[in-house]
Amino acid sequence: MLTATLPGEWLTRHDQGHISRRAALAGICCWLLGASAEAAPQPSPLVRFGVLGFGTAAWEVDVMRRHALDTVHGVSIEAQRLAGTEAGKTALLAGSVDVIVSDWVWVMRQRSEGADLVFYPYSRAVGALELPQGSPIRTLADLKGKRLGIAGGPLDKSWILLRALGLRQVKRDLAEEVEPVFGAPPLLEQEFLAGRLDALLTFWNFAARLESEGARPLLSVAQILQGLGVSVDLPMLGYVFHESWARANPIALARFTSATAAAKSLLESSDDEWRVLAPQLGTDDPHLQAALRAAYRAGIPRRFGKDERDGAARLFAILAELGGEDLVGKATSLDPGVFRAIPA
Repeated sequence: MLTATLPGEWLTRHDQGHISRRAALAGICCWLLGASAEAAPQPSPLVRFGVLGFGTAAWEVDVMRRHALDTVHGVSIEAQRLAGTEAGKTALLAGSVDVIVSDWVWVMRQRSEGADLVFYPYSRAVGALELPQGSPIRTLADLKGKRLGIAGGPLDKSWILLRALGLRQVKRDLAEEVEPVFGAPPLLEQEFLAGRLDALLTFWNFAARLESEGARPLLSVAQILQGLGVSVDLPMLGYVFHESWARANPIALARFTSATAAAKSLLESSDDEWRVLAPQLGTDDPHLQAALRAAYRAGIPRRFGKDERDGAARLFAILAELGGEDLVGKATSLDPGVFRAIPA
């Protein structure tokens, strides 16, 4: 066991003539420097996490902060609020943030264009295509000529999947059939409630809120996947980051995913956490709050193994066949490197 000699002992030795004054001073300096080095805590690695103010990742960040899960897991998480999904993608590609939540279809497209992005599962809950109460729309074909709100941008994963399903079912690209209106979910929700949209493809938490106010779903994203022949419970959303950043910061990434997993575990097991989160849920309705809680919990990924990888490959083949380069970029088959960061 190593021990440190105290300054007082150095002076006592000097008085006894065992060492010189110069040696005593040198010893004091060494002791002070050593003690300072031992006392100074090592800084936790930093992860800049791009988060939508209205998204479920913001809920998890809130849980992590209240329970100091970042400190517990030895990582400093700097949550940066984003204006929208496209802003998050831009920030990640520009290096302004280290991690965002996005979909593996977009990751695949970026990889086909030279980006080194990778995907780690975040959620199976994605969204739904909602219709106003009393809407005459019954099928995708009925969307022709309608104003369709789309949460996100032209490359949003749900929109890409819906277009692929349209190509399969009605033999037409919905991008050419509807009047698309892209935007952030809160803004599109207001447009929908004001009657200025005929349909809205939005995130699952906004879909649940709209349904509580009378809207009805035409299709969930899970049903869209089934319509494309992919029945596996495939997580579409994940933490997305640069592979080069992950290689350079393996400890930061491991601790970040541990902290977020701990937040998910609390949200899954504790109803008290949801009572604290209630102000962020955007509703005072206890039934809607319960629906949001249940949908979030149901969307937590349980595994990502061979079946899920095979499902992703099948889905990508469908998108590549039906949509071509406009949908999936230059790649013709799924790059397994998309999921390289996922433990086997």
